[in-house]
Amino acid sequence: MVNPQGHYGFLRLKSKDARAAIVQKLASDFNLTPIIAEAFYQQFSLYFQEHANVSLSTGEIAYEAVAAEEPAGKHIRLTRRVTTRLKLIELNTDLEALASYGLAGLRRHRLARLTKQAYDQGALLSYEDLAMMLTTSPATVRRDVQHLRRQGQFIMTRGTKHDMGPGLSHKTIIIDLYFKGYTFSDIERKTNHSETSVKRYLADFLQIATLWRQDFSHNQIRLIAKKSDRLVREYRQLYQTYQKQDNERLNELFTPLKPGTEAKKNPRLNLEKEVRKMTKPLTKEQIQLKKLRRLQRCAISSSVMKESTTGFILVPWSVLPRLGYSSTGTAIQTS
Repeated sequence: MVNPQGHYGFLRLKSKDARAAIVQKLASDFNLTPIIAEAFYQQFSLYFQEHANVSLSTGEIAYEAVAAEEPAGKHIRLTRRVTTRLKLIELNTDLEALASYGLAGLRRHRLARLTKQAYDQGALLSYEDLAMMLTTSPATVRRDVQHLRRQGQFIMTRGTKHDMGPGLSHKTIIIDLYFKGYTFSDIERKTNHSETSVKRYLADFLQIATLWRQDFSHNQIRLIAKKSDRLVREYRQLYQTYQKQDNERLNELFTPLKPGTEAKKNPRLNLEKEVRKMTKPLTKEQIQLKKLRRLQRCAISSSVMKESTTGFILVPWSVLPRLGYSSTGTAIQTS
């Protein structure tokens, strides 16, 4: 029986498609082996799918924005870009904003939507990006962002995320929301930050505020806390503002309630304890005491586990003094 693939020249015909032509051009123009040229083609195909072949729906645009994890100070040409799908026009909500707040309100409504959508896709928009999309100037965008923040909205731009520009840092804004009474769920929803991140920012704030209360200088606080001059200054101002207002949450951070039944039911009452754990590492004595308490909880029938040469044995509490330990588990000094 005749092999149809060999008879009709399937392999030769396949080598005449556009893919093979591009691979041949790569190998010829850049002096590459066929294998390396094929690898280049596959990689270029992935780039095309990621950045160029983007399916859009009505009112959407594809925009190349800087990735959220890219640090400040890096040249824009060297930063990684993310292709985002942004809803520039959403008739229902846009018409409602236009009817209620006019053209300026429509522009701010779109600004808030675009920045959130970009951040959800792992990218950050700059004032210049927003000015281009909204056909306005960066100065107008800056004023709109400040207006929205005064209304309690959190607008995540590249300058906010990396604390660039004249505005407040995003960490200070998050701490400010906490002192204004927002719950962790509200802060997560408004700022796209996890509860762990919020607690970490609170730990940094508590450390800086504590050093300030102990009369350390600004430069000393900056060196000890290893934070920027700008952040230390903002945290100091935030502390002074809410201290004058006798803020309840600020007082809880510095005068925590003893953990009890109410504290167990209300996780917020234990926040200061969690924040302090993140602020200061445990000492060797605290670690030993923690291990001892864990050992006591594992005691069975008023007995305690004590290590022996053959492993572990159960020892009654009353026998501990004879073994050279006090009732708290610490070694007794003998003459």
